[in-house]
Amino acid sequence: MDIKNGLLLAAVALGAPAWAQTCQPTAITPYLNINGTTSWASKASASLNAGSRVVLGPQPISGSWSWSGCGASGSAREQTLKLTATCTATATYTNSCGAKSTQAFNFTVWPAMAANAGKFIMVDQFGYLPTMRKVAVLRFPKVGYDSNQSYWPQQLQVVNSATGAVVYTAWPQDWNGLQTDASSGDQVWTFDFSSITTPGTYEIVDPTANQRSARFEIGDNLYRNVLIQAVRMFFYQRAGQAKSASNAGAGWADGASHLKAGQDSQARRFLDPNNANTARDLRGGWFDAGDFNKYTSWAAAYAQDLMEAYLQNPTVFTDDFNIPESYNGIPDILDEAKWGLDWLVRMQNSDGSVLSIVGLASASPPSAATAPSYYGDASTSATLAAAAAYAEGAKVFGALNNSAMTSYAADLKSRAQRAWTWALANPKVIFRNNDAASGTSGLGAGQQETDDTGRAELRLIAAIKLFAATGDTTYRDYVDAHYTEAPMFASWYLSAFNAGNARNLLYYAALPGATSSIASAIRARFLDLWGRSDYGGWGAVDAQKDPYRAYIDSYTWGSNAVKANAGTLFTEESYYGISRHTADQVSNAAADYLHYLHGVNPLGKAYLTNMVSFGAENSVNQIFHSWFADGSAQWDSAATSTYGPAPGYLVGGPNYGQWDWDSRCPGISSACGSTRPTPPYGQPPQKSYLDFNDGWPLNSWPISEPSNGYQTNYIRLLARFVK
Repeated sequence: MDIKNGLLLAAVALGAPAWAQTCQPTAITPYLNINGTTSWASKASASLNAGSRVVLGPQPISGSWSWSGCGASGSAREQTLKLTATCTATATYTNSCGAKSTQAFNFTVWPAMAANAGKFIMVDQFGYLPTMRKVAVLRFPKVGYDSNQSYWPQQLQVVNSATGAVVYTAWPQDWNGLQTDASSGDQVWTFDFSSITTPGTYEIVDPTANQRSARFEIGDNLYRNVLIQAVRMFFYQRAGQAKSASNAGAGWADGASHLKAGQDSQARRFLDPNNANTARDLRGGWFDAGDFNKYTSWAAAYAQDLMEAYLQNPTVFTDDFNIPESYNGIPDILDEAKWGLDWLVRMQNSDGSVLSIVGLASASPPSAATAPSYYGDASTSATLAAAAAYAEGAKVFGALNNSAMTSYAADLKSRAQRAWTWALANPKVIFRNNDAASGTSGLGAGQQETDDTGRAELRLIAAIKLFAATGDTTYRDYVDAHYTEAPMFASWYLSAFNAGNARNLLYYAALPGATSSIASAIRARFLDLWGRSDYGGWGAVDAQKDPYRAYIDSYTWGSNAVKANAGTLFTEESYYGISRHTADQVSNAAADYLHYLHGVNPLGKAYLTNMVSFGAENSVNQIFHSWFADGSAQWDSAATSTYGPAPGYLVGGPNYGQWDWDSRCPGISSACGSTRPTPPYGQPPQKSYLDFNDGWPLNSWPISEPSNGYQTNYIRLLARFVK
């Protein structure tokens, strides 16, 4: 009798089936992600707002699955759930020999936001790091659309949302003797609850007045998922990129756009559209904003900003942001920057010059666009901007210790030098897009061309980036000869409105080999200006000029980007180790601008799209965007459409004095309505906002349109508070 038969007979004698001696249950590894749009987390529980979508994807991959609970069902291993109440989903896995194992996924689902929550008590809806200063802002509206409402705060409580326990009680403090703030139209109080450091979900409650804040979390690294969504916005903005459900989420899956006949890979010169010999392969790049056009000067700045965010926070940007390049050994933010750089490479001519723009057709979804793509001629400004981006790419990708990227970096360096040489030899080649006088009406939307001052600034930035990449003193000498043309020196001007120029000078001052006397002059001028009592930096912080704790001196087109820029100017001091303030003072000043964007503003609005699943109870529902267009049953509104816009887009924000309906309204169209919508019209600056995406004649784009430039400003700021 052989051993096999002996074991079988022994098993029969004991009354146990033979397979039971060898077939064991397989351990399940739980995985989930939020909305199918973030990196997978190996965990089996989460706390989420009602209506959140969660994708469950336990492993192993082989074998068979069955499900119960939370609406999970069927035999698919991956389950997408829309959670409306606290529940447990149970996965049962049967392996190849028939053994079963189970895994429970437990979800705490917070109820929908109470009607009075976040109306008068404003907090960062994502939350606060444990050691961070935590200040809620309370408001009594006196001027504006909500001036018929009132709130006078009483003693406040910090309440644990899960247990109902009161963990802190105190009185708020009034701002500026309860004077009405002109920028918001509100009387304001502040409530400091920084002493609460225990992780958990909380609310600020006024039990006497029956008012409360939105819920918020206190926890370690709680902004990480927010940062992932903010960076992924660029993935959704990619032209010519297939967006699979596994990367984009089922709601935003789409085929590669603008690759049909006559489109980006066969784009023709706009000024010679019938000449097939002008066809160029200009695929790739990003939709610039709500429009689908691709502008060289602006795209070059976005690529640089993404790379600089990485350089200042290299451990934050990992390789798992769920884009097509994830897990390739390169941080995903650099993969995204490379997507932009690759397009800029295609835009360069053999003589070193760089084309200025590619105009793309719009459609919803983007893959539905069918009209041809056209490009604009090379210009000095586009070439200088591209030179800076090539040079920075050469430095960043050349430092990755990756053989393929070393070769890529060498090519970028050569391109940067050729672009610089052409631009110096051709200092004023101009191409104006969408300009009737230039015969370019309809090519693009925004005007990317600049003036002599703008070209001088671009030359200075390009020289800085080329010196950083090459060490060639020719570029350093150019910087040393021209840095006083920058606004900080030429006009004693430093503001969140010109933060990019200041940041580049500080970058130069920190480079090895920079002229020490000039580096010292740059640092001193920056600190002197940003520290002045009559400027918008430390003087505004010390004087508490803004009751919402995030001062800028005007609310114009893109005010949210200006807010983010202001915050980054504080973080630059810390990064370069030059501040005259303590680390905590710098961190607190910068974080207040982040809190403003996350809900500490008169509207209690987290100014990012569709972030309910990520913790913001009152995030943006609608944006002016060709994909997420007004009236779309799928993407118009996060509140009423099937999906709404993709998560994580930063909108332009309040715009005082630069928005109006078409001047011919109300008679030109029934879409005007009888009067201008109020808000945004006729409001104090901080209330000059409306969550809408109407096109002509209500023209929402000065308020609700996103921009890749707004996004990079926000990413740079947010990354400072992520690990």
